[in-house]
Order: sequence, then structure tokens, then C-alpha cells
Amino acid sequence: MADTLLVVRWLDDRSSRDLRKRRFDVERGPRTVPGVLWTPPRPVPAMPLVLLSHGASGHKGTDYVAELAKAFAGRGIATAAIDGPVHGDRRLDGGKNSQLAFLEFCQAWSSDPTMTDEMVADWVAALDGLLALDELGGGRIGWWGVSMGTIIGLPFVAAEPRIGAAVFGLMGLTGPTSDRIAEDAPKVECPVMFLVQWDDELFSRECAIGLFDAIGSADKRMHVHRGRHGAIPPEGFRLTESFLAERLVGSPPN
Repeated sequence: MADTLLVVRWLDDRSSRDLRKRRFDVERGPRTVPGVLWTPPRPVPAMPLVLLSHGASGHKGTDYVAELAKAFAGRGIATAAIDGPVHGDRRLDGGKNSQLAFLEFCQAWSSDPTMTDEMVADWVAALDGLLALDELGGGRIGWWGVSMGTIIGLPFVAAEPRIGAAVFGLMGLTGPTSDRIAEDAPKVECPVMFLVQWDDELFSRECAIGLFDAIGSADKRMHVHRGRHGAIPPEGFRLTESFLAERLVGSPPN
């Protein structure tokens, strides 16, 4: 995959008082990776960048992803998201049928052994393309992804030494790729915040705690909130935002 031709096409550029939004496609060989980059309206060189992953029923523009992008921009941090393996602009319907996207993701997770590696390569390609921009090259990089964002994001962070801090959660040592997750978790050594929903109907608290325990980072913390799988409270989002901002803002690494 390292020899695959990489082309980034910028599709549009829109700005408001608080946020600049640019859509892009990364052409990685035969794969098209649709993405979006959010920055403060007046970007500066070597801005930190947080890579945002949506969940299995969403897409790169899902509401909480866009809200996180706006919050990080207020802290002088750029954010970027790409569509998941069967999501958003990878679909003919543009991701409007969230229930169908969720079902097709579950099917791909259980039946396509290449899904994780292909998505890891998509994220690496997107990151390579973004870091070619003057305002991002040289800045610290973070990861934010829960549920599907951990299913795919944990292997990505384990394989990507440029990630300096990560938010995971709503996932555990279970499911079709549990062996892969268990193998990759000890390789994650950057600071980690891990979110758990105590009444999660998809991933039990026991399997979530098992995954947290397996992560190799010496700097890791877990935050638990009551509620079902998708019911992260506003406080939970604010905690993750502060966690990443504190570790990414400042002098860029040498």
C-alpha cells in the first residue's frame, strides 16, 4: 500500500465567522476517500489536528462530529473526518439511510477481513494529504473515535506513530475483530481517554473495561456515564475535547 498513488482533490471551500469548511476526496489507487477539513477562519502554521471518526450509523458530517469540529476550532485546533467503509459519500444515497448504513457496516465487520486494514490505509492517506497543507504540517495530531471509531481507530492509532493522544470508547474486547483489537491495544502508547456508557446495550461494561485494561498507554483514564450506547452526555464530549486540547496545543514536536 505504501506505493499506491495518492491524489487529493479539493471540492469546495466555505467559511463562516467561526469556521472554515473544505471538502476533499483522496484518491488512493482505485479507492475514493471522501473527507472534510474544518479549521478556524484564520488558520496559522502548524495548527494541531484532530481526526474525527463518526459511528456506524453516521457519516463525516454527523451532528456531533460537526459540533466537535466547531468546539475544537474555537481552541485553534483543526479537525478532519472521512466517511466510514459503507457510509456517507461512499454510498449512492449519500448516507441518508442511517439504519441501512449501520446494518451494512455490521455485515462488513463480520464478513470482510480486509475492512480494518483498508480503513487504516484510508486514514493514513487522508492524514498524509492533509499534512501537505502549510497550516497543518508540523502540528500535533490527535484521534477522536468511539464505537466504530474505536473498532477502526484503535488499529489505526496502534499503527500510526504520528498520533499524540487519542479518545476511544463505547467498545470492548468482543465482536468479529476482537482478536485484532486485543492484538493492537497494547501497541497504543499515547495518552488515552476512554468513554464507557454503564448501561451500554451493544458492548457490556465488562468487555469495555477489558479493552481499557489492554491498552498499553501509561497515561490513560476512563470516564463512565450512565445511559445506553449512544447517550454520551454533553459533559462527556467536553471532557474529551479538553483532554485532547491540553495535549495537542503548544509548541510542535521537534
